[in-house]
Amino acid sequence: MNWTDERVEKLKKLWSEGLSASQIAAQLGGVSRNAVIGKVHRLSLPGRAKAGGPAAATRNTKRTTSAPKAPNYAATRVTTRTVVHQAGATMLKEEVEVAEEVVETVVEVAPVRSNVVVPMTRSIGLTQLTERTCKWPIGDPLNEEFHFCGNDSPDSSPYCSFHARIAYQPSAERRRAR
Repeated sequence: MNWTDERVEKLKKLWSEGLSASQIAAQLGGVSRNAVIGKVHRLSLPGRAKAGGPAAATRNTKRTTSAPKAPNYAATRVTTRTVVHQAGATMLKEEVEVAEEVVETVVEVAPVRSNVVVPMTRSIGLTQLTERTCKWPIGDPLNEEFHFCGNDSPDSSPYCSFHARIAYQPSAERRRAR
């Protein structure tokens, strides 16, 4: 199927009217929905007009109630969010203003254990690592001072006992940290 100038103009017209790619493909005939979408992207056409014309675009989606509201003394912030909803067989995007209540959250920090001893690293390079050395990276890999811990590690772990406690945390502690 070739895209003639006449078919391209008809595609542009139908697209600006808000028809879906499937509907355009049916009207053009001999072309698939995906071919229509591909051509629309290659032509860099703007987003489709809303189906139903200006009446659907001006419809107010906010629901208001007549009951008075109590004053809100909490800090609020108004942001805009993109909401996607379905109108028939078409998905529509809409910008909606949302008032969010700003809540101050307190994050609990795990207590510092007084018996934790941070081991001195042996500062070994990549070529000096063995099966029995800790492979915990220290520093920025792009920096000359980058090195590995190098302390002795148990048979079943790539890290020394100190770094293994950091790397392998029980799932209950990970959930609490969030």
